[in-house]
Amino acid sequence: MPFPVHRPRRLRQDLRSRRMLRETRLHPQQLILPLFVQEDLAAPQPIQAMPGHCQWPIEMIERPVREAMASGVGAFLLFGLPARKDSQGSAAHDPEGVVPRAVRRLRQICPDAWLITDVCLCAYTDHGHCGLLDPDGRVRNDETLPILAEMALAHVRAGADMVAPSDMMDGRIAALRRHLDAHGHTQTPIMAYAAKFASSLYGPFREAAHSAPQTGDRRGYQMDPANPREALLELQLDFEEGADVLMVKPGLAYLDIIAAARRRFPCPIAAYQVSGEYAMIKAAAEKGWLDERAAALETLLALHRAGADWLITYFAVEAARWLRDEP
Repeated sequence: MPFPVHRPRRLRQDLRSRRMLRETRLHPQQLILPLFVQEDLAAPQPIQAMPGHCQWPIEMIERPVREAMASGVGAFLLFGLPARKDSQGSAAHDPEGVVPRAVRRLRQICPDAWLITDVCLCAYTDHGHCGLLDPDGRVRNDETLPILAEMALAHVRAGADMVAPSDMMDGRIAALRRHLDAHGHTQTPIMAYAAKFASSLYGPFREAAHSAPQTGDRRGYQMDPANPREALLELQLDFEEGADVLMVKPGLAYLDIIAAARRRFPCPIAAYQVSGEYAMIKAAAEKGWLDERAAALETLLALHRAGADWLITYFAVEAARWLRDEP
């Protein structure tokens, strides 16, 4: 029926009715905080491109975890920065490497924290690529899979609750699932970076993780931002290979992919609000060009509204506090 019978504004004029009508709600338990833990670091090292975040020594990694848990955030995604790198990424699967040591420490000090570990070679190889290279500098997909599987196993044996392969090698979900199952870890879930795009928004992360490629780029294995059908294929393959959670990365520029994934797959969908998204909001807020709280919560709400169940964000701690105080 036409105006004036239908007046949608009637229910928007009062805070109480707006609360009752809110269709999409954020909760701190949806948020996952990424953390960078660095071997042989004596004190926290601020990350210039990501204000408010640091590279943490293993011996102090519980500090940001405790702070986040006090705010209501219970899940963490750990990235390791090793003291040594080589062409094979040998430190990635060392049981005494940076991530296993950090996980063991957190298991003792913060036993209720849900610990997810990133599985990729980029921070562990001296060339900075996510897989092994042949003499011509091309990524050797199949030869990389056993190393990723061993890396995942080292993390799980140390106490990781979930592993998250981010390398974008073909077949790595099946390789990890078989290897974990063969060693008795059939109950350990896998969150796949399933549709990970070759984005311009990763710059601050590469500073934080010391993971920039020394030559070339990652467009040979990360996805072309122009290809939504290919993204659905990647999501389908990872789901069929045994992924328990499917991730889309980055977040805000790929809401259509998140929405398509939500419609097509019954499993949880995760979205990664990446370092560049965080840095843009921070920089604009510092200039006084926008309200940081409003922009951060609006973009996180957009990711959830599009279909993401889990939100990986560097705003996790602040967002949890803002949500607690939100009218």
